[in-house]
This record gives sequence, C-alpha cells and structure tokens, in this order.
Amino acid sequence: MNKFLRKILDQKWSFLAVLTLLVVTAYGFYAYSLYKSFLATPLKISGYAVEYTVKPGVSMRHIAQELTTRGLLTRSSFLVVRARMRGLAQSIKVGEYVIHKGTLPDDLLDQFVKGKVKQYSLTLIEGKTFRDLLFSVNGHKQLRHTISAKPDQEIMKAIGQQGNPEGRFFPDTYWFPANTTDVEFLKRAYHHMDRYLNAAWDKRSAGLPLKTPYEALILASIIEKETAQKNEYAEIAGVFIRRLKRKIRLQTDPTVIYGLGKRYTGNLKRKHLREDNPYNTYTRKGLPPTPIAMPGAEAIHAALHPAKGETLYFVSMGNGKHHFSKTLKEHNEAVIRYQLKGDRTRTFSSRPVADKK
Repeated sequence: MNKFLRKILDQKWSFLAVLTLLVVTAYGFYAYSLYKSFLATPLKISGYAVEYTVKPGVSMRHIAQELTTRGLLTRSSFLVVRARMRGLAQSIKVGEYVIHKGTLPDDLLDQFVKGKVKQYSLTLIEGKTFRDLLFSVNGHKQLRHTISAKPDQEIMKAIGQQGNPEGRFFPDTYWFPANTTDVEFLKRAYHHMDRYLNAAWDKRSAGLPLKTPYEALILASIIEKETAQKNEYAEIAGVFIRRLKRKIRLQTDPTVIYGLGKRYTGNLKRKHLREDNPYNTYTRKGLPPTPIAMPGAEAIHAALHPAKGETLYFVSMGNGKHHFSKTLKEHNEAVIRYQLKGDRTRTFSSRPVADKK
C-alpha cells in the first residue's frame, strides 16, 4: 500500500512539476513577446514632441516610472531591463530632452546616453557692438550668468584672452544646452572669429597696407558700419585701402560716432568732427585703435579683397546706397546733388549736419 501511494504521489508531483514548467515556459514566451512588442512600439506621444528633464541623481527606474506616469511608456520595468541589458543604466546624461513622435525605447536610451539635449540659440548680429552683445547674452534666460557685472578686461580674462573685446566675436547663430555659462558662450564666439579671421588673412590679396589680421578686423568693422548694402562692401573697402596707401585720412563718420560713445544722440555735427580722439578719422590718419563693431564674413572678405579702381570718395545717396567718386571735385558735386538738393532730410547723411549752436 505504501509503495502504491508513493508511486501515485510521485506521479502527481511529476505531473505538477511538468505543468509548472509548462506554465512558466508559456509565461516566459508571453513576457518575451510583450518585451519584444515594447521595444518595437514607439513611445505614446501626442503631437510633434514632448519635453522631459533628467534631473541630477535620479535612477533609471525613477526615469522609467516618470515616463510611465506621463503615459509615454506602457511598462516601466521593460525600459529598466533594456537599459541594464545594454549596460546603459549608469550612463544617462542629465539635461532637458525633446522626445519626438516615433521614438522607440532604444532610441530614447541612445538619446539619454549621448546627451542629445534640447538646444537653445542666440544670434550675434553683424554691426553690433560689444555692449550690444553683452546685452543679448545677459538677457538670455537659458545661459548661466557669471560675468554680468564685470568690466571688459575681466570678461576677456575670464575667457582666457587679453585686449579690447570690441569686434572679437564672430556674428552667427550659436546653439547650446540650458545652463551653458556666458563664459563658455563667449569663448565659442571668440574662437570662431579667431579661426575665421586667420584663415581669411592667409588668403588675402597682395599689396594691402594692413600689417596684421587685427588691422583687417578694424577695417572690416568700419566697412560693416558704413553700409547695409553688402554689394558695396568691396568698393568701400577699395576706397579705404587706397586712402590708407596714400596716407589720406579715412574721414569716416562711424568711427567718430563710436568715439563719442553715449554722447552721440543721433545727430552728428561738425564740431564732433573737429573733436580729436583716437577714433576720429577726420583728425587722425590711419585706422582707429580697435574695431568699432562686430564685422561679418562678407565685410572681412571685402577688407582683404578690396575692389580695384581709382575711387577715393563716397557719399550717401539717401536710399541706402552710395555714390563713388575719383576726385574731390566729383565728390563735392555728388554731395550737393545728393545731400543738399535732394528731397530727403539732411540728417540722412554720411556727412554731418551743420551745427545748431
């Protein structure tokens, strides 16, 4: 009897063991099919994209649970398992992420590990001064401000450079992640200008009266401020280059205006032209000591590749364009035609209006 019962019990336990194995196997296949389906299914994103921030110190499990709570994932555990299987759970980068529609779980993990965070932009505009640049940088909410109240020389020291900062930053659109420091931003713009200027200098036209890349930068900044017409850059550069070669004063209003600083109120007068300072190219020969603004690529190219010709003068025509002349007589006639007898106001001029005092 005992043997009989023992045999029955053995058969029963064998059956249960087999049944359990079958159930576990079936569940395993089911779970695996769910896991494969999870990997092949994009995150549930309504609209074009959603934003998600990975905060410092959070675990992969916490991230997966947050994404599940927001309805982006169906099973948080599967994302954790996948991250561990790929050895990525400890490599997630902190930051703001934009998760686009159609993103798969593996794509999301790759994005987190590579640190493909949301990018913000700031555009530096040609012809703007360093004061303008700082105003834009200090006003950008996604930059971390560390040098807002520092003087120019301290700012240059902070980015590892020396000298006057005017004109030393390349005008362009720069992209960066949140919490980038203002110092990091300025370093990028400075080195961009440095690389571009030196490369352009190496390809300059022969016979220029410019001794250094910095002198080319100064001239380019004047060209940038003289006209908004890029097709005039080379011609204006040609005028200035010929005047420099002949030791003729540049006599350009933008340098005088820059030298006046805050005292310039939009009305350049004759007395301003007689007021000597390092930036007054009516009283001093050669280039001013520093750039007067940020020149763009076209202005730099023009300074290093000026148009050939014989013109030595130019005057505003009142429509944004300039009339170029070879002789002083021709120039004076152009001044009368475009500045004294025209229908426009006399304040729209490259020459000063008469003193009111």
